[in-house]
Amino acid sequence: MAITAFVVRVPSAEVIVTELRTRYDATFQQGVPAHITVLVPFMDPGQVTPAVLAQAREALMEVPSFEFSLRRVGRFPATAYLAPEPPSAFVALTSALVRAFPEFPPYGGEHASVIPHLTVAHGEAQSAALGALELEKKMRTTGPIAARCTSVVLIENSTGQWKELHVFDLPLSAKM
Repeated sequence: MAITAFVVRVPSAEVIVTELRTRYDATFQQGVPAHITVLVPFMDPGQVTPAVLAQAREALMEVPSFEFSLRRVGRFPATAYLAPEPPSAFVALTSALVRAFPEFPPYGGEHASVIPHLTVAHGEAQSAALGALELEKKMRTTGPIAARCTSVVLIENSTGQWKELHVFDLPLSAKM
């Protein structure tokens, strides 16, 4: 099934997470960079029109670019991740898109709340646990990862590989 997703790329994390993602996160093999998901699933790529892009752009203009760090390893049952601090701007991006596109709740409505995260290991509990241990060791050595979110990327997967569809630059200050 063809799908799109809004993500924030985190290139500054690649040097720390790439090796782990190659072993523990199947989306790495599908072309997904280190990222924090803002909204998935979104519509079929064939339905993304200029009007949809304009509506998404307008929604995302509510949140100005921001700095964040990745310093804490977190876990879901089958996932190990880095948690962005502060998470509030990511939640604001998700909320803005959901207000604009209420028919596309985060994660298809599976979860009661949005927990921003950069997935490093995903699939089964044992692999996630191993990935978390290795990630914690790496983070003790490297320290926090500093990053800046200046854009949100709409990516699509209609062929088994994810690729960039559109980039939305965030404003330097909040829209009034």
